Amino acid sequence: MRIVLQRVSEASVDVIDPSTNSVDPTFAKQTIGTGYVLLVGVADTDGQREIDWLAGKIARLRIFEDADGRMNESITQHDGEILSISQFTLYGNIRKGNRPSFIAAGEPEHAKRVWLAFNEALRAQGLTVKEGRFGAHMRVSLVNDGPVTLVVDTAEVLGE
Repeated sequence: MRIVLQRVSEASVDVIDPSTNSVDPTFAKQTIGTGYVLLVGVADTDGQREIDWLAGKIARLRIFEDADGRMNESITQHDGEILSISQFTLYGNIRKGNRPSFIAAGEPEHAKRVWLAFNEALRAQGLTVKEGRFGAHMRVSLVNDGPVTLVVDTAEVLGE
């Protein structure tokens, strides 16, 4: 799995109806205050090992400032929320040509299952998680706080 994590003071996501290019009324806009926006990419090789490791790591990451202004506190210490957005383009390969290749991204059925299981694993860590809609055209708005942005790739940290 590959995640771009941004610490935010606020964020939201709307789904866009492709036929009208306007907000899809069947999706309730999801909004969070302090917390993380997670852009989540899934590969076909991802499974429970990656889900469990990432959920635990994200819950324990100490990237919120303490009273001394140091990054020393976790999202749970700040009653933070998570906005999780599926994003297959994180596996885009631009080495050749000018059009990205997405063959490394997980097959949609698998990727959706892993993404939803990952969100549930975050909830099991005691976190409030709001979601975009898998496979939809979305508009994500956020205020990056810091800015603090991290990229986590389980292939690198778990040695795959």
